Amino acid sequence: MITDIADYFTKGCGRCTHFDTPDCSTKVWNQGLRDLRELCRSAGLTETVKWGHPCYMHAGRNIAIIGAFRNNFRLSFFNAALMKDPNSVLERQGKNTSHPDMLRFTDNAQVKAQADLIRCYLAEAMDYAEKGITPPPTENTREMPAELADALDADPQLAEAFAALTPGRQRGYFLHIANAKQSATRSARIEKCRDRIFVGKGFNER
Repeated sequence: MITDIADYFTKGCGRCTHFDTPDCSTKVWNQGLRDLRELCRSAGLTETVKWGHPCYMHAGRNIAIIGAFRNNFRLSFFNAALMKDPNSVLERQGKNTSHPDMLRFTDNAQVKAQADLIRCYLAEAMDYAEKGITPPPTENTREMPAELADALDADPQLAEAFAALTPGRQRGYFLHIANAKQSATRSARIEKCRDRIFVGKGFNER
């Protein structure tokens, strides 16, 4: 995965074989991705690279992350449960995602057309970070191991793949990960399960 932010906008994220090729999704959505980047930076967010993607932080917290897919590109918000979404534009990354958390774009021109709205949503998320406000615990987050919740919050692609799993497959991963006594072991199990999650398989499936 890339570590230099400039590489994302010229080569891609480095997470697949399409990196630095004409087939990379970042090539299709390059102008829209650059417009999102400019909006985040002009809002006063700190730009970093996390998990191969441009991630934007404020007050020591992750605020939003940019991602590109074959059919769309996105700005996904961390701590989405806090977002009020008065315009009802946030979408869920998958049918089992707990809260709508992303602005999804299917045309490069949509970013500039929605610039004022995007700025408002970024400002709202930044305000929560400044005040130290976090989402209240829910039934789902109590059942899900904290390490898995953090991994899904940090990686929109993994979150989308996990949300697409059946509830039974999700519970299988909950149990497998939670059964480890140490946090480091739980995190290691998540890493080992990534490929299986991305192809839609349960923990015990071959």
